[in-house]
Amino acid sequence: MSKLGEATKYNADWVTPREETLKYTLKRLNDGLTHTGYKVQYVEWNEDKTAKESYDDAQVGRSLILDPRFNYTWLTTTITEIVEQREGYIKFQTQNSTYELITK
Repeated sequence: MSKLGEATKYNADWVTPREETLKYTLKRLNDGLTHTGYKVQYVEWNEDKTAKESYDDAQVGRSLILDPRFNYTWLTTTITEIVEQREGYIKFQTQNSTYELITK
């Protein structure tokens, strides 16, 4: 029987999951529902409603996706209006809700 690490050098990052820093807070103003996440992207859609491409900036016609991976934390309907935008903050209207996104 070999001791752990004799045959192979182990790195703690391989066996200890690291939590992502929660950098974004998304709040739906209609009802106060709040989600936090580590990454935000904006999805452009094809005519057949499939995802075309993702971007780092908000624009009318794109949807916000929070924590994009194989699954995601939240996906909005498409943005219809950007109400206010400044560094670390954006307020936007979608097809059915109003949101605020705050960046820490």
